[in-house]
Amino acid sequence: MPRPYPPEFRQRAVALVRAGKQIKQVAYELGISAGCLHTWVRQDRIDRGERPGVSTAESAELRAARKRIRELETELAIIRAASKFLAEEKPHPKGFIR
Repeated sequence: MPRPYPPEFRQRAVALVRAGKQIKQVAYELGISAGCLHTWVRQDRIDRGERPGVSTAESAELRAARKRIRELETELAIIRAASKFLAEEKPHPKGFIR
């Protein structure tokens, strides 16, 4: 699993590339892989609207929506099971009068 870098570190690295430095040079200076930095730069361009794709904000919103859908599906399954249980005919105890 890749180690997480703080957002400030990522922003600083991307800013250096946007200022005109080569990705390989910045990556070497910061001790990260060029591929990692390239991904950050690409995502920054998407977030700025300079390139098509799913922005960071949209991705977070989509992730939250999917989580909420899973929660609602779980709740619905519980309600359906409870409804089925309550709808079943139960034999009345001996001596029970309606």
